[in-house]
Amino acid sequence: MFQTFRKAFQIADIRKKIVYTFLMLIVIRLGSQLPTPGVNPTYIKEFFEQNAGGAFNFFNAFTGGSFEKMSVFALSITPYITSSIIMQLMTIAIPKLEEMHKDGEDGRKKIAAITRYLTIGLALLESTAMAVGFGRQGLLVKYNFVNAAIVVLTLTAGSAFLMWIGERITENGVGNGISIVLLINIISRIPSDMNSLFQQFVSGKTIAKGGLAAIIIIAIILVVTVFVIILQGGERRIPVQYSQKMQGRRMYGGQSTNIPLKVNTAGVIPIIFASSLMQFPIVIAQFLGKGNGTGIGSEILRGMNQGNWCNPQNIKYSWGLLVYIVLTIFFAYFYTSITFNPMEIANNMKKSGGFIPGIRPGRPTVDYLNKILNYVIFIGACGLVIVQIVPIVFNGWLGANVSFGGTSLIIIASVVLETLKQIESQMLVRNYKGFLNK
Repeated sequence: MFQTFRKAFQIADIRKKIVYTFLMLIVIRLGSQLPTPGVNPTYIKEFFEQNAGGAFNFFNAFTGGSFEKMSVFALSITPYITSSIIMQLMTIAIPKLEEMHKDGEDGRKKIAAITRYLTIGLALLESTAMAVGFGRQGLLVKYNFVNAAIVVLTLTAGSAFLMWIGERITENGVGNGISIVLLINIISRIPSDMNSLFQQFVSGKTIAKGGLAAIIIIAIILVVTVFVIILQGGERRIPVQYSQKMQGRRMYGGQSTNIPLKVNTAGVIPIIFASSLMQFPIVIAQFLGKGNGTGIGSEILRGMNQGNWCNPQNIKYSWGLLVYIVLTIFFAYFYTSITFNPMEIANNMKKSGGFIPGIRPGRPTVDYLNKILNYVIFIGACGLVIVQIVPIVFNGWLGANVSFGGTSLIIIASVVLETLKQIESQMLVRNYKGFLNK
């Protein structure tokens, strides 16, 4: 990784892109410190103290702490992420969008434009819900239409500006802009989380106990990180052989290739889907001011709250963790099924004269791909479950209140690896251009 960056800085064009990306990241972090006008910071501080480890910690981690500070970037790029996922699902369900997706660059530009409009709509909806729901409870210094409108417009503009920055990084920077914006938000929370762990488990302890706690914490982080990297890089390669064809007096084809199936085929999407579904009722209850009530409804909400899982004092609420695991596995299969079509791949192979050795073209190839895919998805889903459970058990059992978890590690690993690939590909293209010019 360091060697890639060292070589990249030796190339003027790529060095400019890296510097441009770095400057954009500075703008993001500065904006994350600007408070939203008309907001009571004391309310936000007390709210997070009362809901430590609760439903909003997941959202706060994605915003880089901006939500906790209620800055102008409080919504961050979460509306864009949500709209992108919605557009992916709609592309499969709506034939017209599917035609756009297959229509080359023009079609992708149209889908990108629709995604932007949907992002603004979602940002308006989320900011309005926050201004009205939390505004009644003390979020706004003065709860009236003008102050609520200012908060809505500020948060929506902040989310739109971050989306614009992400697109500029993609065009003028190292690429992968939206993911890099999300990455810097998550990384910005790591020092705070590490300080919390130090204060809770190391500071004030004897040298032996503090040293042992530090070693255990570092070991857990390293093991989970290495596991995530392996999970992200693992793939099953299905061999494909193409038959030779006679064109004129020459033979074409006959080469061997493979179909790479990633072990973690759906990436971090299953965890995001499962977490969002589990936390959505809790967020609605908080907006309505009924998050800490009594009765069976409140008991169900406590069971859905990650902050109550694996807690020895309230072990009965850990049933929510089992539901969370089941939802993660389900969404791993569901998302992969709508993004990977074995029938389409088998038909394309057949048209091109390709086949899997030992498997007949047509329906047998589809069945074989489905069998391998289900096996790979199950392994990837189990890997996701392990990654997501370790921080939850650590937080619940030992009472550690950190927002840095398995989801964050998967995003960091995938974005860093993808960005390095982008830089390496740009270096490779530049070398080819230089060779051709010579």
